[in-house]
Amino acid sequence: MRVNPSLLPPISTYIEPRERSLPPICDWPKDERPREKFVKNGAKALSTTELLAILINTGQDEKSAIDLATEILYHAGNSLPELARMSIPQLMSFRGIGEAKAVTILAAMELARRKQFSIPQERPVIHNSTDIVTLLRPLMQDQSYESFYVLYLSHANKVLHCSCISNGGFTSTTVDPRIIFQEALFLKATRLIVAHNHPSGTLKASRADLRITNKLLEAGRLLDIELLDHVIVSDTGYLSFRDDGILGQAA
Repeated sequence: MRVNPSLLPPISTYIEPRERSLPPICDWPKDERPREKFVKNGAKALSTTELLAILINTGQDEKSAIDLATEILYHAGNSLPELARMSIPQLMSFRGIGEAKAVTILAAMELARRKQFSIPQERPVIHNSTDIVTLLRPLMQDQSYESFYVLYLSHANKVLHCSCISNGGFTSTTVDPRIIFQEALFLKATRLIVAHNHPSGTLKASRADLRITNKLLEAGRLLDIELLDHVIVSDTGYLSFRDDGILGQAA
């Protein structure tokens, strides 16, 4: 498993959960309680475990919120991307985590993902495939299922809008070109870039990938809307159809 060191908690939180590791948070000195510590010193002063404990809010029986946070992170390999991939049922399998707490945790993960992606007021301009991946990877990197995204561009390659067209299973997702071009016409976009992720990590275009690309190219020619590229993103890198010379290649 690849882990980004900047996302990990301090070494002191790398402990295997135990039945009773810490006294209840209410018995801690006020300056050491996660919420009070956050208010006094700011978010950066807290470990990942303490931040997660704030989301959990309350413990269960003999376990404090810190104990629960430590247990969950331990089972996620102390990796925030792995935590973000957990489902509601998986989180609810931890005693003390009900549906509301599970939803709160995953909502925080999704907000973090969207913050990374948020398009600034000054619309970015796409120059190459690296720009595409820089914009879209934050939305795709933690997903265990395929998602298909479209970047709608002006004639100067400024990003007008980004839309997730579909979410699918582990190996495929369904794409309807009519939805893509209906939105393109509404936005007055003259160029498109499409992208999807491969949770498996493979960076090879499938026949289905080539077929949908050709459909979009053909439909775009009729509407005078150019498909600039189709990009496949995985945790190990990306594949640009244009860069690799397969844009428009027969399936």
